[in-house]
Amino acid sequence: TARVSRMLFDHDDDKPREECGVVGVFGHPQASLLVALGLHALQHRGQEACGITTFDGDKFHGERHMGRVGDNFGGDVSERLPGPSGIGHNRYSTQGKPAIRNIQPVYADLDTGGFAIAHNGNLTNARAIRKRLVRRGSIFQSTMDTEVILHLLARSDQDSVADRFIDAIRKIEGGFSLVGMTNKKLIGARDPSGLRPLVLGQIGTGYVLASETCALDLMGADFVREIDPGEVIIITKDGIRSYNAFPSQPVRPCLFEYVYFARPDSIVQGRSVYDVRRKMGHQLAIEHPAEIDVVVPVPDSGVPAAIGFSEHSGIPFQLGIIRSHYVGRTFIQPTQTGRQKAVSRKHSPNRAVLEGKRVLLVDDSIVRGNTSRKIVQMVRDAGAKEIHFRSASPPITHQDFYGIDMADRTELLAANHTLEEMRDYLQVESLGFLSVPGLYRAIGVDYDPETPAFADHCFTGDYPTRLIDHDQNESSKERQLSLLD
Repeated sequence: TARVSRMLFDHDDDKPREECGVVGVFGHPQASLLVALGLHALQHRGQEACGITTFDGDKFHGERHMGRVGDNFGGDVSERLPGPSGIGHNRYSTQGKPAIRNIQPVYADLDTGGFAIAHNGNLTNARAIRKRLVRRGSIFQSTMDTEVILHLLARSDQDSVADRFIDAIRKIEGGFSLVGMTNKKLIGARDPSGLRPLVLGQIGTGYVLASETCALDLMGADFVREIDPGEVIIITKDGIRSYNAFPSQPVRPCLFEYVYFARPDSIVQGRSVYDVRRKMGHQLAIEHPAEIDVVVPVPDSGVPAAIGFSEHSGIPFQLGIIRSHYVGRTFIQPTQTGRQKAVSRKHSPNRAVLEGKRVLLVDDSIVRGNTSRKIVQMVRDAGAKEIHFRSASPPITHQDFYGIDMADRTELLAANHTLEEMRDYLQVESLGFLSVPGLYRAIGVDYDPETPAFADHCFTGDYPTRLIDHDQNESSKERQLSLLD
């Protein structure tokens, strides 16, 4: 798994990647068109593959493709995938290699009828469950953790679909938001910690589920509410029923939705993501001021925080780095040289802004630091007099196991180096990271390390759930090492 994760992480901009975006529509004559629009709005959450499954009142239809939504689901999607209900999925894989068989939604014929499901997140006990199921005769068609849920559904001894679904997800752990579909129902569910997001919208007499509110906006749906952590909702022609599927436990949504994943125009927990990121910049200016001439964002994710830094400090904001949006994703380049050339094509220095200036670069985060270092050198080559670097998130010191594709801990810059060593590696005059309390303050929440309001494990190592698969894997490694000693 670690090998696969490192392979997938080898992309151009050295950013953590969210696994997926999910969409569901019920009660609209052009469900697949709405699903495609929603997936297009959520393209930032996964660009590797996409899929849509619909039900037309008689049978299920489905298509799954490698690549982006706009390249695969055009204006004729309603003819190819008819029906008033449908679900869709954007994929950026953290579990399962890139392959057609690992594209969602996944579908199975159960004794209760057809069932399709799409999943955003990562199950921390999927491998353990899968091993037990295989020993008992289950045959898996993919390497995704999502398929585990279908097998648990099939084996449940409960009577109704709703009870079977709840019975199944009570056996899984980790971070997840799910959309499922039968011939009569649209189902939504969220993990009890609230790690992965899911919202409910309404369009006409129909309903919509999506990972973010920006999808509702593009679909023309009205926001109704967020699905509560641990909640399961069942949508039928008779309306919506809500179930509390899990015992009560602390709610800790993922901080990275605010830091990086959610689109700036989305609303998360009633807060504008753009406004939160701008306030992160305010906090950065308070915690790590610098004597500089210009504030420059690392495009595009560093823009809101750079604006905030400029607002609070009174130092001009300028676009000193121009990003081309017409360069393909460089992780598919066959050689490191090819990737490096593509990185240089993606970012271009604006010499008129940078030359002779004391420049402060603002980015949302620093993961491995390799791309940050290249950008610093590019700005230096453009004639910058001094370069100072600020990260709008705290130092990333721990891996994520809930659906974020991130380098393992041995590759995380902040996990293995002091601040001074990182400054030297990046070759900047100064380096500063937003503090964990400062990040909470930007969101508008008091920070209490004893009872944190968010999942901040990437910065603190305080994981909100058990890590069964990881712990078993580490235990296995220790046993193997002991045999070699």
